[in-house]
Amino acid sequence: MKLLVTGGAGFIASNYIRYALSSHPDYQVINLDKLTYAGNLENLKDIESSDRYTFIKGDICDGKLLEGIEFDAVLNFAAESHVDRSILDARPFLQTNIFGTYNLLEAALQRKCTFLQVSTDEVYGSVEKDFFNEISPLQPNSPYAASKASSDLLVRSYIETHNLKAMITRCSNNYGPYQFPEKLIPLVILNAINKKPIPVYGDGMNVRDWIYVIDHCKAIDAVLHKGTPGEVYNIGARNEKPNIDIIKLIINKTAEILNLDNVGLMDLITFVDDRKGHDRRYAIDPAKIERQLDWTPETNFEEGISRTIKWYISNEQWWQRILSGNYMQYYNEQYGERLKN
Repeated sequence: MKLLVTGGAGFIASNYIRYALSSHPDYQVINLDKLTYAGNLENLKDIESSDRYTFIKGDICDGKLLEGIEFDAVLNFAAESHVDRSILDARPFLQTNIFGTYNLLEAALQRKCTFLQVSTDEVYGSVEKDFFNEISPLQPNSPYAASKASSDLLVRSYIETHNLKAMITRCSNNYGPYQFPEKLIPLVILNAINKKPIPVYGDGMNVRDWIYVIDHCKAIDAVLHKGTPGEVYNIGARNEKPNIDIIKLIINKTAEILNLDNVGLMDLITFVDDRKGHDRRYAIDPAKIERQLDWTPETNFEEGISRTIKWYISNEQWWQRILSGNYMQYYNEQYGERLKN
């Protein structure tokens, strides 16, 4: 099988590409990525020489480019995904997440192939009690979430109108190796390591369900191979925690691993004004994928956090280049020729 993975240089998709190549020795993977600020080819440096892996620099909004790529299935990870950025400027989110998805749907329709839309639990909005399931109404509260909800509905329309063999996954918050430093968990890890203030929105009691990225990748692979066309699958780890508890756990684990004073690190916690449209609680029910596809998360949260902290400690050059002003110069030196193609 030849898989087209869009946004493959990003956090979740790069982990999926690595997982797919190791789990399916007869598969080929084409990584189509525009390489915006969060797309990083260093995420795939260990497999870039594989004869089963191909990178194409390109935009999913470029319909003509898609016409020239042959594939048997498309997994659409490509998305503008940072809520704060969507509040400042929603236009790129609408362009990529909606119009880009439309182009991919058209390409999949022409090839009569499988389409897997990788979405988010944020499309459901916030819930005080109980859990969202796959038929819960979509009530997005940020421009990012609204753009993802729109693309999900577009996928549904192609299923109903064109009988496209498509499925949608909606996952809770991910963490793990290669996550861009602006996200909560790597931000806390790096600020703790560097003894910088650790910002906390509002009262820190916003609740999220956290899943280790490899567990998410395994769930996506299960949907691709065993999922029922036309269905939506929620992916979660049943691991709800307030943000402030996550932050304190990371500080304690980082102090333990590096033999630092955890009291001093706790003093870095700095409460800041809450962001606009900040959902209070996300909580999804993954019973459907557990029951129908025999998938369950394998990684205990505290173990996953420890692995993640150790990865960032061991890969300082990776995140230092991103955080330094010399990052783009280094990136162009390493990948400049490939980026021209």
